[in-house]
Amino acid sequence: MEYSAEWNDLPKRERKKKMRELRAQEVTKGTLINKIRNWGIVLVVAVLLIGSIYYWSTNREVLPPTDMAGHIEQNPRSHVMDEPMSLSVQKHMLEHSDGKGQPGVIINYNCDDFECESSLKEKLTEIANKYPEFVYVAPYPAMSKKIAITRMRKIQTFDNLDTNALISFIEDK
Repeated sequence: MEYSAEWNDLPKRERKKKMRELRAQEVTKGTLINKIRNWGIVLVVAVLLIGSIYYWSTNREVLPPTDMAGHIEQNPRSHVMDEPMSLSVQKHMLEHSDGKGQPGVIINYNCDDFECESSLKEKLTEIANKYPEFVYVAPYPAMSKKIAITRMRKIQTFDNLDTNALISFIEDK
């Protein structure tokens, strides 16, 4: 608080009044500074939170399921599909192919986001046809890999077709 020489000339009551006014101004300035600081902290935390969520959502891997949690008792129309197989049906096929047989194996491919050779689907179909009772092939455009093969609690992904590795995965019980 600043005192000037003219304060000494003021009556005691006026000096007290001026002192109260100065203290009130200091409290108001302090409160404003605290509010600005608090809102600044809230803003920084919010930006960090939003940035973290964005980073996580754009950098996480999206792969087909490897468990049966949330499955439905429904079978796909065929073992080789032109349309994506729903995740709940994929989970059911992992449990038991065709709803009654041994656990299934699913080969998913993503040619929407990756460059695929024109014969990829035919080559995957050939592999599936060697195991018609439990191997399925379907596109999976949301996947973050080009090819993924799954069975209960196991997954293997590929950037390019590796027929021997796919067959080895299928035959590995």
